[in-house]
Amino acid sequence: MPFLSETPTDATASDWWRRFPALDPVQSVPRAAYVHVPFCAHRCGYCDFTLVARRDELIPQYLVALESELQLLRQPAPVDTLFMGGGTPTHLSAGQLATLLDSVTRWFPLSDAGEFSVEVNPSGLTADKIAVLAEHGVNRISLGVQSFDAQILATLERDHRAADVFRAVDLVREHIDNVSLDLIFGVPGQTVALWRETLQRAVGLGPRHLSAYGLTIEKGTAFWGRRDKGALHTIPDEVEREMYAVAMDELSSAGLPQYELSNYAQRGSECRHNGVYWAGRPYFAAGPGAARYVGGRRETNHRSVTAWIRRIQAEKSPVGDAEELSAVDRARETAVLNLRRMCGINRAIFAEQTGFELDTLLGEPIARFRALGLLEDVGGHVRLTREGKFLADAVIVELL
Repeated sequence: MPFLSETPTDATASDWWRRFPALDPVQSVPRAAYVHVPFCAHRCGYCDFTLVARRDELIPQYLVALESELQLLRQPAPVDTLFMGGGTPTHLSAGQLATLLDSVTRWFPLSDAGEFSVEVNPSGLTADKIAVLAEHGVNRISLGVQSFDAQILATLERDHRAADVFRAVDLVREHIDNVSLDLIFGVPGQTVALWRETLQRAVGLGPRHLSAYGLTIEKGTAFWGRRDKGALHTIPDEVEREMYAVAMDELSSAGLPQYELSNYAQRGSECRHNGVYWAGRPYFAAGPGAARYVGGRRETNHRSVTAWIRRIQAEKSPVGDAEELSAVDRARETAVLNLRRMCGINRAIFAEQTGFELDTLLGEPIARFRALGLLEDVGGHVRLTREGKFLADAVIVELL
């Protein structure tokens, strides 16, 4: 069964690209891996990720099934970036976490200068769990803060409070210094002033990296049903736009410049693993609902945790959906992913990576969006303007 990966990303300058080899995404050997851990104490109303809540009895079966899926690699696959997300990986006990990490690091040995990120929630975090992460080479923590305000946290149905965040940061920094914070804006009841205060409190914790996501309400979530019934009222688009502008300006002024549509970091602390995705590079993935991109083929494992476990136990493929991309589709997708980054699309690297000249493939829509002031051409790069960032989804749909 095929898997995959390769490494790179950049901040705002093309220099960031030069830290990584520019390999063909179809032929290159994967150098990144994602592992999905689907367990949580409860499901938040906005969450549409693959997870199960209050099903801890499935954890032992999950660990055995994951090891079986990884054995499909046949031999260890060295990587430069590892990312373990969820769900809540640290919902597992310290012993279960050690078992998981033993398996993951055996099959995906990390290079000496590699980046190993794990998503962590403030609730339920303990010193022994952090120690286990550090002992297994984890060197970057992504902490799910979302907000410091009690009412906003209640609206989001989070199970932590501000005090838990401060405690979690202190616990993590006893072993791991590289901390990233996740925040959400555009939450019902949230004001621009409250969002600015949230950003200031987050910056005060001294993170190297910060992600700020606009709240999206996906079909199938509890929030979707509540909105349809009139029990949840979203904020006006112009207010959410102002919140995004505040994030771009406040975080840049605080030494965390924007390097991707939703991500901000100190220079040199950009998330290398997510950069693999934005650069259109291949990557391995394992676990229920995990998506991999290998040899121009996208595969997504079954989203049902129990179905994924049963299929592996029966020695069947865990893949639930697959798509083989044509060369032109791969090129278009690469352009769109590249455009998420503030440096945009580097024409020379795009041609080297895809075999297509950017202006031959997408010259017409690029020219149109330049005329509208949504794209600009700078030093061999095509990138979003400030106004283009607010309308990025519309630009991306046209390029696809």
